[in-house]
Amino acid sequence: MPKKRRDVLSSLNFHIKDIEPLTGSQKSVFESKKNLMLHGCAGTGKTFISLHLALESLYAEQYDKIVIVRSSVPTREMGFLPGTEDEKSKVYESPYISIMQELLSRGDNPYGQLKSKGIINFLTTSYVRGTTFNNSIIIVDECQNMTFHELDSIITRVGRNCRIIFCGDFFQADLKVNGLKTFITIINRMTDEFDFIEFGIDDIVRSGFVKSYLTQKYKANFDYKDNM
Repeated sequence: MPKKRRDVLSSLNFHIKDIEPLTGSQKSVFESKKNLMLHGCAGTGKTFISLHLALESLYAEQYDKIVIVRSSVPTREMGFLPGTEDEKSKVYESPYISIMQELLSRGDNPYGQLKSKGIINFLTTSYVRGTTFNNSIIIVDECQNMTFHELDSIITRVGRNCRIIFCGDFFQADLKVNGLKTFITIINRMTDEFDFIEFGIDDIVRSGFVKSYLTQKYKANFDYKDNM
């Protein structure tokens, strides 16, 4: 990590919350040293633990920055919202703002501070083309919403000294035919480079009412989009 970037992190005086894995799948994520494909139920902490690992890697000086990528497909649903496309896309950053506040035990928007210093980058897939990621830990979130073209565009932009983590819940796919199955087949064959970790019902860490609902939803293999 360049000295300037290291000094910026030091000056912010952030302290990462200690996190222990709560389930077997979470433990597998913590123990893996490879790139990751994290697939399975909502409410299992896939994005949360990915960002925790990213922060720890950053502070261990393994990488210079965290890159978060989400699909540009949902921006179709934002057409009537006021503001520029960049302003509209900020809606999709809100989960990461909340997670960073919890992980860094700060209420003063640590996500925004890290982003303003260039230590966190947020991109939609519309802006990936022409980009090369170097010295970065890359989190591709909600990947079930992406097409094969989007996923292919992201992974072929990975440069030197990078780690990439895909997070998705394939039961919640927004697109009927998106090429995700083809991409997963390719990743499954890259056993030297990737660990494929599945999160099931037993890995749901949300409490009470939400856990009960998610459990019944997945047991029924219920796709809410078929019923809208």
